[in-house]
Amino acid sequence: MIVSWNWLTDYVRLDMPVEKLTDRLALTGLNHESTADVGGDLAIDLEVTSNRSDCLGHLGVAREISVLFGKSLCIPAASPPTTGAAVESRTAVEVEAVDVCSRFTARVISGVKVAESPWWLRRRLETLGVRPISNIVDVTNYVMFECGQPLHAYDLNRLEERRLVVRRALPGEKLTAINGRVYELEPSMLVIADAVRPVGLAGVMGGLDTEIGAGTTDVLIEAAQFDALSIRKTARALGLFSPSSFRFERPLDPEAAEWASRRCAELILELAGGSLHPGVIDVGRPKPAREPVSLRFAQIPRVLGIAVDRPEVRTILSSLGLEIVGESDASITVRPPSWRADLDREIDLIEEVARIHGYEHIPEDRAVPVTSAPRGRRERVESEIRNVLTGLGLDEAATFSLVEDSLAAPIEPGPASAPLRVDHSSRRRENALRQSLIPSLLAARRHNEAHGAADAQLFEIADVYLPREGRELPDEPPRLALAAGRDFRGLKGVVESLITRLHVAEPLSARPVESALFAPGRAAELRVGDVHLGYLGEIDAGQLERFELRGACAAAELDLNVLLDKAQLVPKARPLPSFPAVVRDLSLVVDRSLAWADLAAVVSESAGNSFRAIEYLDAFQGGNLADDQQSLHFGMTFRRDDRTLTGEEVDLALKNVIEACSRKFGAKLRG
Repeated sequence: MIVSWNWLTDYVRLDMPVEKLTDRLALTGLNHESTADVGGDLAIDLEVTSNRSDCLGHLGVAREISVLFGKSLCIPAASPPTTGAAVESRTAVEVEAVDVCSRFTARVISGVKVAESPWWLRRRLETLGVRPISNIVDVTNYVMFECGQPLHAYDLNRLEERRLVVRRALPGEKLTAINGRVYELEPSMLVIADAVRPVGLAGVMGGLDTEIGAGTTDVLIEAAQFDALSIRKTARALGLFSPSSFRFERPLDPEAAEWASRRCAELILELAGGSLHPGVIDVGRPKPAREPVSLRFAQIPRVLGIAVDRPEVRTILSSLGLEIVGESDASITVRPPSWRADLDREIDLIEEVARIHGYEHIPEDRAVPVTSAPRGRRERVESEIRNVLTGLGLDEAATFSLVEDSLAAPIEPGPASAPLRVDHSSRRRENALRQSLIPSLLAARRHNEAHGAADAQLFEIADVYLPREGRELPDEPPRLALAAGRDFRGLKGVVESLITRLHVAEPLSARPVESALFAPGRAAELRVGDVHLGYLGEIDAGQLERFELRGACAAAELDLNVLLDKAQLVPKARPLPSFPAVVRDLSLVVDRSLAWADLAAVVSESAGNSFRAIEYLDAFQGGNLADDQQSLHFGMTFRRDDRTLTGEEVDLALKNVIEACSRKFGAKLRG
């Protein structure tokens, strides 16, 4: 943001050297980039952070100077005289896209005379690097650089039906902008239109057909408030940037449009003549409420390490435009002004006190009390997950949330929803928000393979972005994904170890599932008790080829919210067994279609009170078995807590298991 020294003197007395001014501004957040002499004036280039859009105009910078140096601030009254018929008789405004245009104001001046701007106005714009055009256009630019609120002037007689409509562009519409270029518009773009066609890109650039020209006599002045994201997307999509779009992409003062419109009309009357029609067309939502914020005096020395006198705190906050609505011995409550949307917490007020009081007044050796904060539940669970997985040989990965289309598909079975996209300038190909972490981990394995790490075993904790029908913003559930060069059982063992370490009470179960990413018959849905946990499987050979992976691998993706809910962070102590366990194996011939989970459930129910655990060992097909049969080999653990089991008791339990499986599944003991 370039400001003119001479221009600033209209609002605040500058009786200090420019070096002292820029040093003081830099210490309070407006970093000094450079100072240049331009025709006897000083052009001071200041870096304005995105949260301080109130300083994107000379008035905002002058307000800072007045507070820092204890000077009075003079703001023009902006009270133009009015004559003639009401403005509603001259034009009309309709806002169709109310979601992205919160306010639109219009004033009309009749009988203007377009001419060259006076010397003082041309000189001030040239100091900022802006080319003067005509008195009407120069005034709109002048007011924007004065207060930070962009404006636009239309030739009223060149508007069809002499009215404006704020709407989104229609398919196939085009606009010839004032730079002479023709732009093809997309339906998501916000335009200012007359009765038949677009006449401007809202917040970005006006149209050539209705620009102010030598024959203009009637002028419509626009001052509006637009959605920052909408303006940003339009400007980047068209590669069209302007001082107006730069400001609209930031939070502007919602109450500035009215003052800027009056100020613009006042200067046009002064420089171009004409008559301002009474009233203003003001269409939009009610002004947002400004909530009060409280500052506890004791927090100032705790945070800053120094005490600031209460009267000075009160003076600083008042001079910054904050309205004091309450005060006690312990605290002060203020309501931030409309131009300071960045002040909404106590710590924001402490920062304001610190920067105006002066950071240089805080000794370098002053100890600031630090209080350790306990870790939240999510931090503790994630820490435990990291400990388990790194202990099992996996490395944590961090990959981009924005990916190519090939990495954006979800892991869930069934038809996939189209991913949400983000329009941005830095990454043209990777603009889809991923719906699963696994493809990103597979791409990371490919990168490692290409650089000599043949089996990168990876995990990642991050959010995915799932589209929600009828809503612009997605659901963002956190996920835990794993990818390693192990088979199904090996990776399932990793998940089981994790469940055990988190002391999850409900049992982990797996049900067969079909997924395009996993090999047929080698994928499962994981559940904790009756709650869906995620999916696990071996990557299909075709998918390995698509990801250009040489080695086989398995992957899993778990819902982190389930782990957060089920984890028991304080485990309960259990005594070690006092009596030995008995382990027996069985091989049962069953139908090939039988799921292991179904067989395990029947075994657990029929094995009796001494049964403690079941473990899948392997499955056999072929040989002397029929084509529709398989042999499931598994082990069972038995133990009693009060005495040693006898062989007869275990044999009876095995007999019950075999009979139950025979009744339920037609199972036969393999010889």
